[in-house]
Amino acid sequence: VQLQASGGGLVQAGGSLRLSCAASGVTFSSHSVAWFREAPGKERGFVAAIRWSGRNTDYADSVKGRFIMSRDNAKNTVYLQMNSLKSEDTAVYYCAAHRASTTSPRADVWRYWGQGTQVTVSS
Repeated sequence: VQLQASGGGLVQAGGSLRLSCAASGVTFSSHSVAWFREAPGKERGFVAAIRWSGRNTDYADSVKGRFIMSRDNAKNTVYLQMNSLKSEDTAVYYCAAHRASTTSPRADVWRYWGQGTQVTVSS
């Protein structure tokens, strides 16, 4: 299973970015997917997750109302639409996947990880 995260970049505070996580070697529709982020000097933290069915999505309190996670199983891709970005959203964003139906905020639960994409929000 390989996950490829993309879409990061430099954006001004208040702006938007859309991250993508594309999977290969797996039928993505049978996997739950999560986004985590890691800022310099901080532990990797939960951002959002979506079950394989797409029916349930959970978000960290810090991004609720600003970030939207969705999936397109036909394209084997999951998205994270990030709006109203703040400087504190600056981090490397990772996507992760697990065959179980889960939206766990624990990083150690997720089995497969992508390489990360840098998001920098300037104030």
